[in-house]
Amino acid sequence: MSRTIHLALHPYGVGGPGQHGLWKDPRVAKNSSIDINYYINQAKAAEHALFDALFIVDSQFINATYPAHYLNRLEPLTLLSAVATHTRHIGLVGTASSTYNSPFNLARRFASLDHISGGRAGWNVVTSFDTGTSRNFGLEEHLDYTTRYGRAVEFVKVARGLWDSYEDDAFPADPERGVFLDPSKLHALEHRGEYFDVAGPLNLSRSPQGQPVIFQAGVSEEGRDLAAQVAEGIYAPGGSLEQAQAYYSDIKTRTAAYGRDPEHIKIFIHGGPVVAATDEAARRREREIFEEDNDFDRNLALLGRSFGAYDFSVHDLDAPFPDVAHLAEKGGRTGAAKLIERARAENLTLRQVGSLVNEFHRSPFVGSPDTVADTIEKWFEARTFDGINLAFRTGDDLELFVDGVVPLLRKRGLFRTEYAADTLRGNLGLPIPANRHSRAPQLVNG
Repeated sequence: MSRTIHLALHPYGVGGPGQHGLWKDPRVAKNSSIDINYYINQAKAAEHALFDALFIVDSQFINATYPAHYLNRLEPLTLLSAVATHTRHIGLVGTASSTYNSPFNLARRFASLDHISGGRAGWNVVTSFDTGTSRNFGLEEHLDYTTRYGRAVEFVKVARGLWDSYEDDAFPADPERGVFLDPSKLHALEHRGEYFDVAGPLNLSRSPQGQPVIFQAGVSEEGRDLAAQVAEGIYAPGGSLEQAQAYYSDIKTRTAAYGRDPEHIKIFIHGGPVVAATDEAARRREREIFEEDNDFDRNLALLGRSFGAYDFSVHDLDAPFPDVAHLAEKGGRTGAAKLIERARAENLTLRQVGSLVNEFHRSPFVGSPDTVADTIEKWFEARTFDGINLAFRTGDDLELFVDGVVPLLRKRGLFRTEYAADTLRGNLGLPIPANRHSRAPQLVNG
C-alpha cells in the first residue's frame, strides 16, 4: 500500500510565537482565541478538505509579554468537546501536561472527548517547559528533566491502563436477566509506581477507536525516547530537508528498538505555507509577514521562556550574552543549549541572541500552488514526514491552500479523496490497541 500524506490544522487565533502582529490584521477578529465559533469554522473547513486532525496547543503560565493568543484562550478539552458536536470525521487533538495533571482525572477527560466525538480524540503529551507553571500548582520549583520525562512515561502507562478498565462486552444491559454490567469484565488498575499510585477502575468504557491517540513533541534525547516508547503521532521540529530526514530516521529507528512497528508512529512537521498566484508574490508576502511580526521586545521575552521565563531586559543588550545556562535545566533545555553554544562560538551579544529567536528563515512551502505541491511531494518522498501540521494566518490563507494545493496533491495520488474511517486511528492508519483484559479478538479498525 502506497504512503499518503496526513494533514492537520493548527489554529492560533490572534497570534502565537512568531506571529506577534497577527491580531492587528483587519481580517482577524480580536476575540478569535476565545470564540468557539472561530474554532468550529476552522474545523469544518479542515474537515471539508479531508484533513486528519485539528490540533490545539496549550500552556498554563503567562505573563504580559506572551503572544496575544497565549494571553486569552480557551482550555483545549472544553474547546474540542464543543467542536466535536459540529464535526463527524476530523480528529481532535488537545495538549495537556503530564507534569501538572493527575492521571485519573486526565484519562477520564480524554476518554469523555473520545466518546463525545465517536472515537476522534488525541492527546498531545507535554512535560511543560514554562518554569513559572509550578507556582500555579503549589510547587516552588519546576521539576527537572529526568523527573518530568520519567513521570510522563508512567503517566501515559497509567492512562492506558485506566482506558482498559472495561472489556468491550462488559455491558450486556439485558433487562430480561436484570444484568446491566458483567462484573467479571470490570478491572481495577491497582497501579503502584515511582510517581503515581492509582487504584481505578475508570468509570468510562472504551470508545470506537479503543483509546485516544497519543501525540508528543520530542526534541531532546529524553523527548525522543519518550516519543519512541509511547507516541503514535509526533510533532517534529522541521528545519532543513536534511535535518528533517535525520529526525525522521532517528525516531523510526528508536521506535523499532522498543519493539514497535515504525509505521505505527506518524511524524508531522510544522508547516506555515504562504500560497500566492506566483512564486515572487508568495516570497514577497512571506517577507512582509516577517517584518510585521518581528518585534524585538517580544522576541526577547520569548527567549526568556527557554530559560525559565527569565527577564533578560535587566541586562545590557550590547554586552556579551549572560551566563544563564543553569536556568535552562528546568526550562527548554534543548533549544536553550543551542542558543548558548552559538552565542559562545560567535561571541554574540544579548541583542544578537534575542534577534535569533525570530530570525528570518525561508520556508520551503512558499510559492504558487504548483511550487508548494512540488515541494511537499519532494519532502514527503524524501521521508522527512508522514504529515504536516499546518498553520495559517487567516481563513483566506487556509482557503488558498485548500483550493490551490490540495487538489494537486490529490491528482498526484498523495492525499485522500475521501475519509477511510470515522475514527482518528482509522484515518491515520493506526491499529486499535488490544484491550489487555479482553478474551475476544479485537475489531478491525475503521
